[in-house]
Amino acid sequence: MDIRIQSIHFDAAEQLQAFIQKKAAKLEKLYDDITTVEVTLKVIKPETAENKEAGIKVIVPNAEFYANKVYDTFEQAVDECLEALGKQLVKHKEKARSK
Repeated sequence: MDIRIQSIHFDAAEQLQAFIQKKAAKLEKLYDDITTVEVTLKVIKPETAENKEAGIKVIVPNAEFYANKVYDTFEQAVDECLEALGKQLVKHKEKARSK
């Protein structure tokens, strides 16, 4: 599984990148065939309370899943995105099994 992190208009700290790598790796427990996880982080202007946006795309054979969340911190936004993606992957796996 390839995890790509892109931070737009700022440099993501090593700590944040490590956090994302660790959390994204957990998706493999839900779905085996994940080829790529693309994480896009950006700070929304103007500065408001909830201005950290995380968009995560998960690519599996024959399908793509995407989640986008805006929160106070990137960690929280990434957590929420991965939770939403986890649900999508489980649903996709169940649908594939029932065919």
